[in-house]
Amino acid sequence: MSGPVPSARVAVSRASEAGAKRNGASRSASTRTTAAAGAGIPRLLYLPAALGFALLILPLVGLFLRADWPSVPAAIVSEEAQSALWLSLQTALAATVLCLIVGIPLALVIARSGNRLAGLLRALTTLPLVMPPLVGGIALLYLLGRNGLVGSVLELWFGISIPFTTGAVVIAQSFVALPFLVISVEGALRTAGTRYELVAATLGAGRWTVFRRVTLPLIMPGVIAGTVLCFARALGEFGATALFAGNAAGTTRTMPLAIYTAFNGAGVSQDSAIALSLLLVVVGIVILLLLRSWRPTPER
Repeated sequence: MSGPVPSARVAVSRASEAGAKRNGASRSASTRTTAAAGAGIPRLLYLPAALGFALLILPLVGLFLRADWPSVPAAIVSEEAQSALWLSLQTALAATVLCLIVGIPLALVIARSGNRLAGLLRALTTLPLVMPPLVGGIALLYLLGRNGLVGSVLELWFGISIPFTTGAVVIAQSFVALPFLVISVEGALRTAGTRYELVAATLGAGRWTVFRRVTLPLIMPGVIAGTVLCFARALGEFGATALFAGNAAGTTRTMPLAIYTAFNGAGVSQDSAIALSLLLVVVGIVILLLLRSWRPTPER
């Protein structure tokens, strides 16, 4: 009679341990479920989120519905539309190259400066982002216009007049697009730090070698992202261009200006304006998709 008793006790003990494990696993799963539910988005916030999404998307839906799709190809290939399109692409590309030439060094100076100086330079560099584009056009006129601070000297000594030329379009686009490049590159520089640059300098590399062989490869994703954003902003620039460069067909009338002109009863037809608007939307979507492909996917 004494033999089976320990075996029964062992069986009861094992059953109790198994029950405790099941209860612990159940409590752990319940805790995870509760934590997941608590970490989710409050349901009340879905309504304003939907309204915000509708505010951004519904105007584009209206544009696509308003378009006369059978006539869109003919409107895009019309002479006036093609002139505005190619001028926009050429000037935006030239403005992007100019921004790369001056923007990367400027971002490097800001990233490697002390906190106070970097804060001041960053604020002044990003000022065009918060300043109305029309104000930027007026500022460019007072700088490079015939009676401007620099423009009067260029006119008097060299006979060069910049306003209301294709070059003025490039300058206006560069003025509004440069901050996008500088912000992206500066962020990449601060993320990369100076550790590898110091190692390369310790090994005997000169400053230009360090910049070309170490710094630029490290910040290349930021440079590419900034370049794409810079080109997109230059392509859609309107306000500063209208005031500083004017609206001359074939010379300064870019796509945004052609669209504006059409809806004011001159230049290209409204069908061409809608077609150009659709084209700008498609270009913007492509640019954002390209930008997305260069960004690493965050871990969840």
